[in-house]
Amino acid sequence: QVHLSESGGGLVQAGGSLTLSCVASSRIEVDTLAWFRQSPGQERELVAAIDRTSEQTQYADSVKGRFTISRVSGPDTVYLQMNNLNLEDTATYYCATGAYIFSNIPPNYWGQGTRVTVTA
Repeated sequence: QVHLSESGGGLVQAGGSLTLSCVASSRIEVDTLAWFRQSPGQERELVAAIDRTSEQTQYADSVKGRFTISRVSGPDTVYLQMNNLNLEDTATYYCATGAYIFSNIPPNYWGQGTRVTVTA
């Protein structure tokens, strides 16, 4: 069982920055960590993912060059640094973990989500 707890969402102006954090509490080793997001009426999409050793990362095309995912251990924590935010980044962001995220297989565990709102 893995418990994920996100923080860092909020209101930000377009062009601004925000950093999301997610702490993973688990008695087992935490595998790939990822951030997904979902806007009203839209499907949940993968924003960024990072493997256990931080050697492999993946980003959605829409955030490449603007967002950076990173992780540390002790406890396992994943960050999403978001720069140059635009209105289309407005969404609820979810932290997730699973062994096959890079294979497009849904994660096993999800956080409760944190809301990011970008204003003009």
